[in-house]
Amino acid sequence: MARKIGSRYTANQILGRGSAGTVWLGEGPEGPVAVKLLREDLASDQELVGRFVQERTALLGLEHPHIVTVRDLVVDGNDLALVMDLVRGTDLRTRLERERRLAPEAAVAIVADVADALAAAHAAGVVHRDVKPENVLLDMQGPLGPGGAHPALLTDFGVAKLIDSPKRTRATKIIGTPDYLAPEIVEGLPPRAAVDIYALATVLYELLAGFTPFGGGHPGAVLRRHVTETVVPLPGIPEELWQLLVQCLAKAPASRLRASELAARLREQLPILAGMPPLDVDEPDLSEDPEEEPAPASPAGEAPVRRRGAVSLVPGARPDSNRDTHTSMRVPAPDELAGGAHGTARAPRATGAPRPGSARHRAAVRRRRITLGVAGVVLAAAAGVGAWWASADGDDGAPRPAHSTSAP
Repeated sequence: MARKIGSRYTANQILGRGSAGTVWLGEGPEGPVAVKLLREDLASDQELVGRFVQERTALLGLEHPHIVTVRDLVVDGNDLALVMDLVRGTDLRTRLERERRLAPEAAVAIVADVADALAAAHAAGVVHRDVKPENVLLDMQGPLGPGGAHPALLTDFGVAKLIDSPKRTRATKIIGTPDYLAPEIVEGLPPRAAVDIYALATVLYELLAGFTPFGGGHPGAVLRRHVTETVVPLPGIPEELWQLLVQCLAKAPASRLRASELAARLREQLPILAGMPPLDVDEPDLSEDPEEEPAPASPAGEAPVRRRGAVSLVPGARPDSNRDTHTSMRVPAPDELAGGAHGTARAPRATGAPRPGSARHRAAVRRRRITLGVAGVVLAAAAGVGAWWASADGDDGAPRPAHSTSAP
């Protein structure tokens, strides 16, 4: 059912639902638009409405070929909406779920586009704060780039900042998506441009490997890994590309590249990556984490759905129709962060082998111990029977002769 959004726009069809609101296909004076209508309870928050109006100038001023342009911000009664350009295509999460992992050339080309978008935003003083595949749109009508990649556009600027008001999150809460949160956010420091670089490097790792470097399991465990663990190398990629990833995933924000530097360095890698197939990487078993929720059942013949732990961006929100990725949770205390396992997030191991210390690993150790124990009992019993046979008297009272297995 169509509905009016302010005096200039009409929302005709729902394109998707998220924890902060609903995205509609709409119509405006200049043609089709995408309208992100925030939830009614958010629109009734006067503090949030005030922040919404304050951000208007900054968001409307963000114009770049790789940014989904915000055309208007509407405040009308209970309606609070961002009116954006309509991108004909899909999001990067959908492509990643379909292909599992991308060829390095395409992955790097897409991330370079997003780095260009971040460079423009950071130059304007805007930090995205929620860079992830769901917020990267692929323009299917645009020209194909290196590796057959469609142009990538970054969307949802300002949403995390709007929601992250003192009233809603207080100083002990964090806003973001667990898999992509920079360590300084986990430690309670204010978000600056470097948090977007860390998140984008995480996205690149995920496009190459098929999983994020610190994801999997309970959200608290994911946050702890960001602070305490180092990233596992990806086999088969050029050393310079790997060093770029390591630098942008550095725990210290000052050690990371700026967005413009990252974009330029990534594009330098494209000729080397031409024609390289997707990496053959052993995906970690998320069921190894004792705090991981079991994967939901899937139709026969299909792989189980892997969902990383997350809670809603705002209290009381319904789960996203596509993926529950936002989190708003307590900042862990320093002793909690220090209490996690140090070292490498996922140590390389043979395909199918359990991770040391995991539930599967402990179960395997217990099975081996039980097997060895039973074998020991059987051997002891056999030895006792053999001794009895050698020493027992025969029916005539004479000692029974010992048997020999040697050749005559």
